Amino acid sequence: MTDDRNGAAPTPAGGDHLPEELDITIARPYKVPDNRKRRIAAWCYVVTAALCGAGAATSGNGGLLAAAIFLALVAAYHFIAAWPLQLDETGALAASAAATGFPVGHASAQLAWRGVRSRPVWRVLLYSADEPPSKRGLVELDAVTGEIIGTYTEDNPEDWSAYGFSAGGSSSAPAP
Repeated sequence: MTDDRNGAAPTPAGGDHLPEELDITIARPYKVPDNRKRRIAAWCYVVTAALCGAGAATSGNGGLLAAAIFLALVAAYHFIAAWPLQLDETGALAASAAATGFPVGHASAQLAWRGVRSRPVWRVLLYSADEPPSKRGLVELDAVTGEIIGTYTEDNPEDWSAYGFSAGGSSSAPAP
């Protein structure tokens, strides 16, 4: 028995229904939100600052004037920190794999921010494709220009013997 809305199990009468975008059982691509969305908040601050400024002008209230100045400064920061995200997660993973110099197996990308203006950067952790991974690397890329900021690779120091692997990559599980 399924629910007519999205194929999920029916909810009890009067019960809550989980929206499709929050349902982890439905596979779909994930898109990292763009930093340009900060401009929406910036415009909200501009409007609020203008209202506070108008209130200060008509009432002579110094608190409203201080609030208008503060909100205008916060809006300015949001505008200058609204970097456009030119490099998505897939592009960051591909560029990082090319930069490490070894065949990549598992990899993970994280979006972070650098500096006072919160410039977005991708930090990508990569492991070599052999089993168990013999190398690992960390690559940092500028998410606005795609430029590689730094690369660090090393032999993987992790001990995999507890999982039935030897240091050379072949299985060392005991024979029956």
